[in-house]
Amino acid sequence: MNDQAPYTPPKVWTWDKENGGKFASTNRPIAGATHEKKLPVGENPLQLYSLATPNGVKVTVMLEELLERGHKGAEYDAYTIRIGDGDQFGSDFVAINPNSKIPALLDRSTPTPTRVFESGSILLYLAEKFGDFIPKDPAKRAECLNWLFWQMGSAPYLGGGFGHFYAYAPEKFEYPINRFAMETKRQLDVLDRQLAETPYIAGDEYTIADIAIWPWYGVLAQGKIYNDSGTFLEVDTYKNVQRWTKEIAARKAVKRGRVVNRVAGDPGEQLEERHSAADIDKLGL
Repeated sequence: MNDQAPYTPPKVWTWDKENGGKFASTNRPIAGATHEKKLPVGENPLQLYSLATPNGVKVTVMLEELLERGHKGAEYDAYTIRIGDGDQFGSDFVAINPNSKIPALLDRSTPTPTRVFESGSILLYLAEKFGDFIPKDPAKRAECLNWLFWQMGSAPYLGGGFGHFYAYAPEKFEYPINRFAMETKRQLDVLDRQLAETPYIAGDEYTIADIAIWPWYGVLAQGKIYNDSGTFLEVDTYKNVQRWTKEIAARKAVKRGRVVNRVAGDPGEQLEERHSAADIDKLGL
């Protein structure tokens, strides 16, 4: 029984800076820079400004996969953007990504430096730039993009919906947790049914679709995000997703990519900045 008084929205919404729980200091209803801040610039062609959230891991895994395949032009410098400190609202970062979200990439190998923001856009940009991890056959390419954009459209229900209300909201409420748990389980079932038919998400080939989806749904299936959500959602029952996530997690580039810009958790899996392969080598990966 919920004895809390029902919430009645006001006629016009106003911003309460104290209302927002863990993310109250980083969420606001306006865009743009809050302060002047220069971003560091390394010597490699690609400059990445990110954090090892699921969206950030997508890009570092992609870069490590490209390097593993011998694409030397994919060498990159990776700098950590501490979103809890508001680094994403610094002037240089906003110049690359006006949406103030990580990851953000600057390609300095082009005649004029090219900014790329939104993780799906970065994956597609890199796949096309290096001609890898995206099928050349038109029908297979379309299938790959179907699943890439499926992830971009679906993950907000997992992270901003289920993850927020289950793990981060200042109070627990039954309705949003049930609503987004149901949708998350539906999404896991979508993946499980697809992976019953194909070894990888978009078919027989490992692509940017897998790279986009694994840091969200693969890690969820491992029970490694949102506290005890793995038990709550019974992730072990999605057998095909379990097979797939174990295979992806075992890839060398995935092991290397997931530690870049990681500043929490096991100290042996943290790398605040990456400038060369040697930085990750020091972690024994």
